[in-house]
Amino acid sequence: MNAIALNLDGVHYRYPDNTVALSDVTFSVGRGEKAAIVGPNGAGKSTLLMLLNGVLSAQRGSLKVDGRIVCKKNLKKVRQSIGLVFQNPDDQLFCPTVFEDVAFGPRNMGLPEDEVSRRVDAALELVGMTLLAKRSAHHLSYGQKKRVALATVLSMKPAIWAFDEPSANLDPQSQQAIEAFITDCKDTVLVVTQDLSFAAETCDRVIVLFEGRVVRDGPLAEILGEADQMKRYHLDLERHCRTCDRIRQIRKISSQV
Repeated sequence: MNAIALNLDGVHYRYPDNTVALSDVTFSVGRGEKAAIVGPNGAGKSTLLMLLNGVLSAQRGSLKVDGRIVCKKNLKKVRQSIGLVFQNPDDQLFCPTVFEDVAFGPRNMGLPEDEVSRRVDAALELVGMTLLAKRSAHHLSYGQKKRVALATVLSMKPAIWAFDEPSANLDPQSQQAIEAFITDCKDTVLVVTQDLSFAAETCDRVIVLFEGRVVRDGPLAEILGEADQMKRYHLDLERHCRTCDRIRQIRKISSQV
């Protein structure tokens, strides 16, 4: 494996109502690797992301992001290293204009204003939102908001990307754009999703969370061969594999037109 980008060792988290969200979670993700964290609702996926970003603190075990232990004194560096793209873009966009939203992170890093502007312009160009820089994000479509949310992380130039349900509620064009970005990305990518067809199109490795525990971890092809076992974890691989086949067939037909 390449040098380690993310490392979790015996991570445990229990909410105040005594719900155990994560129990003894251990895995590593190498630099440049694309891994999907999959599981049903309540598996602990969102809690895992909040721990990696320091929003929550592990009650047992340790987490390292880009070689740094996730703890209070390291939070600024950790959050510069890992860029989290939220499931709901409205949770990520709060400034008067798109430009200001994308500039927020670089300014928080203390960068000079000319560098902030360069980063914002480059990020908006990459996601095709340059012409909407002066608009309020709240007046954009959901797919456009998703692309702006992506730009807010792009402008930070993180070494590690973490996507929370990136395909949720997207029209096909927007989903394809996000999928293409992840596929082409050379950085470390963690995709947290219930959408196994999206995971299959973007990742090489699958980590299955169920009731707060890692129950399977392996190459995509290996996991996709375990349909009966995955059903025990409330994941219908057969349906998602059929979806993947349809996607490939549609793309093949479209390319011939």
